Amino acid sequence: MKYLKQFNELLHYVFQVTDSDIEEGRYEDESEIIRTKRPVLREADVYGWFIQDDQLISQLAIYPCEVNIHDTLYSMAGLTGVGTYPEYANLGLMSELIKLGLTKMRENEQWISYLYPYNIPYYRRKGWEIMSDRMEYKVKDTQLPKPADVPGYVERKEINHEDVLAVYDEFGKQNHGAMIRQELNWEEYWRWENEEERIAAVYYNREGVPQGVCFYSIAKGVFHIKEMFYLNQEARKGLWGFVSTHFSMVETVEGTTYKNESIAFLFEDSEIKESIDPYFMARIVDVREFIQKYPFISTGKPFHFVVNDPIAEWNNGIFSLTWDENSDLTITDEAIGNPVYIDIQTLTALLMSYKRPSYLYRVERLTTDKETLRTLERIIPDQEAYFSDYF
Repeated sequence: MKYLKQFNELLHYVFQVTDSDIEEGRYEDESEIIRTKRPVLREADVYGWFIQDDQLISQLAIYPCEVNIHDTLYSMAGLTGVGTYPEYANLGLMSELIKLGLTKMRENEQWISYLYPYNIPYYRRKGWEIMSDRMEYKVKDTQLPKPADVPGYVERKEINHEDVLAVYDEFGKQNHGAMIRQELNWEEYWRWENEEERIAAVYYNREGVPQGVCFYSIAKGVFHIKEMFYLNQEARKGLWGFVSTHFSMVETVEGTTYKNESIAFLFEDSEIKESIDPYFMARIVDVREFIQKYPFISTGKPFHFVVNDPIAEWNNGIFSLTWDENSDLTITDEAIGNPVYIDIQTLTALLMSYKRPSYLYRVERLTTDKETLRTLERIIPDQEAYFSDYF
């Protein structure tokens, strides 16, 4: 912890955190940010390069998390705080830190890693690949849906109300890719948000059970939706009905969603603005262990992956998949069945269901025969990832 100040100085230099960023987050000064980050970094594994006088010049942090991958919980290594002072760039320092980081993740049985990419090509070269998108939308007040006739009701609550946390906990367990948020995850989620503009609208069903949440704020005629998550369509309709009741107060509704579900398709007036950007990237840390735990939805004729990994040498080679009569999976390094030639980035996109096998085959990101391709289509779940956190 004695390097915490240097850690933040390097982070702020590389990512150009400004005084206005601090002010918008309602922090008094930079020292307050350091204090609030202390519990997070105490839980993380942080590695760095130093020169004389114990000066930190390059760093990364591995943030311990848990995520839902197709209804199976995985320990996830959140890579964050990555940076090198420019005068020490191109010396291979970060490449060595990432290799060390992957080794530590493997030792900690974190078979998957997520990160927010500030440079997608760079992280692709290191084995990460896009795993989720973020959709931003803008809706005019006249385009809002008419309040639906739902049996429940909406109440405004504090963002840390027990009902808010309960709904997200259930939502996270239902949605592939999602973070299972502990207290520190929630702190990171809200870190750069204005404390005075945090409101939670909670939808309750007829029995008074919370079923959906909308985090929002209102400013200068705009209803800002930070996130809306719900357990069923009744809650979705109820929350949008609540948004629509602000018709006379706002001119537009602007929001973000993290799933490939077009808001326009759900509205009667679909002429709204939507934009999609890549959001988070993921990387399989250990192919054998990740696949051994992976919840394939069916079995198939034996085949083997031939994997290429630019950093983690333990992932280079053959991984054969065979199932017995009880549908139990066995993975060996013998070439059983037909091959699937694939790199670690594409394998991650494939098993995270960001893209389907047939698409990856069509764009020449994997090579195999048609029969094995059909097997991949059959055994890999078809649900795109939802991830709304940031670290």
